[in-house]
Amino acid sequence: MSAALIPERLAAVEALSLKSGNHSPNDTQMCVMEAASYIAGEPWSDHPQCACPVITDFMISWNDSLPSDAERDRLLKPLIPLVVGTRSTPAVEEKRSYMALDWLIRVHTPKWLEMVPALHEQAKALRELDAIVDMAGATAAGVKVRLASKDAAAAGAAAGDAAGDAAGDAAWAAARAAAGAAAGAAAGDAAGAAAGAALKPTTEWLQASAVDLVKRMCAVEVA
Repeated sequence: MSAALIPERLAAVEALSLKSGNHSPNDTQMCVMEAASYIAGEPWSDHPQCACPVITDFMISWNDSLPSDAERDRLLKPLIPLVVGTRSTPAVEEKRSYMALDWLIRVHTPKWLEMVPALHEQAKALRELDAIVDMAGATAAGVKVRLASKDAAAAGAAAGDAAGDAAGDAAWAAARAAAGAAAGAAAGDAAGAAAGAALKPTTEWLQASAVDLVKRMCAVEVA
């Protein structure tokens, strides 16, 4: 689906800071996907018709999970023009959904797991999975992800709730459990700020990787 950017609106978005959550068109605040609908000249929405639903869901989740407006501006603003016009066929959406799941299972989750020495083998097992491109691959990966999630939880973290299919649920749980275990290991008797500093390199690496993922999803040929 082609969509033209409105230069004046793009400039207006560049001059403000992205916010978490949903907003009214009258409150001068917007999240990343509300900004996309605005610069595309669509009715106000965080699910613009010009954007792929898979990319939209990923961007909204990322937007709301970032800790500050400054982080949203730095990471997400440059991606807004790319997501406009990504709406395509169900086949393209499916391909992008597997790209996102593959990243979550083979990149995001093991990056957290490897921060805990006891979980290095679990991280290695996920990294060495074949690329996930279909349901068969997702199902096979789900088995190993659940094992990693169980081990990560045993290392001292509680897995949170997550949306998505079964493999995605397990991957998010494993990642969150591993992140919690890593934070506990980093914190020790120190203050939370010290733990945050210890986790910062991993967080920044994953942020850069997520930017790359969005760019690759946007680059999938639009039919």
